[in-house]
Amino acid sequence: MSVTAAAGFLAAGVAAGLKTPDEEGRQQLDLALVVNTGPTKHAAAVFTTNKFAAAPVLWSRQVISDGRADAVVLNSGGANACTGAEGFQDTHATAEQATRALSSAGHDVSATDVLVCSTGLIGDRLKMAALLPGVDAAVAQLGDEELEDGVAAAEAIMTTDTLYKVASDYTETFTVGGMAKGAGMLAPGMATMLSVITTDAVISQADLDAALREAVRLSFNRADSDGCMSTNDTVIAMASGAHPRADQNGVDLLQFQEVLNGVCADLARQLIDDAEGAAHSIEITTVNAPTEQDAETVSRAVARSALFKTAIFGQDPNWGRILSAVGTTEVDFDPTQVNVSINGIQICRGGGIGQDRSLVDLSAREVKVLIDLNAGVSEATILTNDLTHDYVHENSVYST
Repeated sequence: MSVTAAAGFLAAGVAAGLKTPDEEGRQQLDLALVVNTGPTKHAAAVFTTNKFAAAPVLWSRQVISDGRADAVVLNSGGANACTGAEGFQDTHATAEQATRALSSAGHDVSATDVLVCSTGLIGDRLKMAALLPGVDAAVAQLGDEELEDGVAAAEAIMTTDTLYKVASDYTETFTVGGMAKGAGMLAPGMATMLSVITTDAVISQADLDAALREAVRLSFNRADSDGCMSTNDTVIAMASGAHPRADQNGVDLLQFQEVLNGVCADLARQLIDDAEGAAHSIEITTVNAPTEQDAETVSRAVARSALFKTAIFGQDPNWGRILSAVGTTEVDFDPTQVNVSINGIQICRGGGIGQDRSLVDLSAREVKVLIDLNAGVSEATILTNDLTHDYVHENSVYST
């Protein structure tokens, strides 16, 4: 599982002291390192479109521009966003520290090939006196077979997450593994959080980039917890070409896309399942739309309706709130032909009353909403969650 499922990758997670100790006074893991040992060092990334992009995003955009990355340093305990020139210098210093430590350990790495990711509170400088020694500690742990390195790395990037998120899948000629973090500020614009995906496939940088963007489009960009986009969102894919049975002529791109899509979809669903304060995970599928984009637009409109989300929290199958959200879109459909089902009960038929809404059971965690526009043949699914008292409380005291 995780980023070390694929051959050619090392990882570590350490407690650098960036986070406050837990309730029992124990230091929490807060710095992760992922290293590609090759033979290839192809990489691709997708970043937030937020205009207030954090310093590590600005740095990593430059690093990835040549399609190569040897390592990724990730920290929780501080976003390093809106920190000005000093924050960018801190990111640069992190990459330089990783370069020195990795070079001393026998890895030939340049700072311009080290990606950096940060997550946590916006508007505070990082504790560099803790972070830099943490990088050294992470390098020292690389390759320690007694440590669950992939899991530790995934734990180290958690913020308000209650569970670490990892996934992997494999074929005879390649493996794809990954980790992600995110429990709030989950809304698309590229992705929704921090994620590192690794593969030992033999694949060109251009094909890796194209595959990542398609996988992100179908997974992370369709996970929409609260409509709020982070300043730090980053998804990174790295390819080592180190699988012992890799096809040296190149991977089957259709097969690779399918596996990568599955790993990213798995991680995206884990993010929604762990969304801040959520009591329900909701899958909203729109079918028979004029285009796939139309179907996505309709599903997202419902996912972002506070009225709909609070209704699900209260276990109230109020289909009027769904129709109201659908009706705000510019999608071309006949309102008298729209059907809506919740958990298999068609409570709205032809834009009007369907089955008795009391038949809908919303006591379970999983909720499935099906919207049939009867206006085409396309479909799309958005993953979201309900809006709860706990979400409001958690986010009302986040910085205090």
